[in-house]
Amino acid sequence: MRESQDGQGTDPSTAGPDAASRGPAGGGDASVLGPPESTPPADEAEQVETDLDALLADTQRERDEYLDLAKRTKADFENFRKRMAADVLAASTKGKAELIRDVVPVLDDLERAIQAAGLDPEGDSEDGLAHGVLLVFRSLRDSLARNGVEAVDPKGEKFDPNVHEALSAQPADGVESGVVVETMQKGYRLGEQLIRPARVVVSE
Repeated sequence: MRESQDGQGTDPSTAGPDAASRGPAGGGDASVLGPPESTPPADEAEQVETDLDALLADTQRERDEYLDLAKRTKADFENFRKRMAADVLAASTKGKAELIRDVVPVLDDLERAIQAAGLDPEGDSEDGLAHGVLLVFRSLRDSLARNGVEAVDPKGEKFDPNVHEALSAQPADGVESGVVVETMQKGYRLGEQLIRPARVVVSE
């Protein structure tokens, strides 16, 4: 009876769960802690560094490709913008030139009417009709000038077949051959574009 009271004869099966879980003396199950950590081999570290270098190189290559694409796109857009601006200007100039070709004969008729009446194009007249013709002539002429239209009167200049149209040739005293001695009809230009050549008489 004393042995049971002192606990020396205690049956291990009745000692409770704590006794089994404690395991060997010295504290804890070594398998729970796992094996000690180890550093990766040198060849694995080199492989990781190689992969990182390759990834960086691919990234830089893609960056350069996208940058080059962006530059080309910008250049293409700038060329497109310039072409569109040039096309718009050309269309505007063409339309203006066609309108001027229709208007300048009216200006010719008004100028001939003023000359036939013996009026000064820059002067005035007490006659109401003549006064109105003078006003219309000057208004139309000034409107064309504001839009870049310039009259061409080459009298006294060397004949140029590119901008003059010779109606006839005649001898002229004291004038060398090939000089415009009379302008039969003024020419007109819009900037560098010739709207209508001047019709002239040339010295022989």
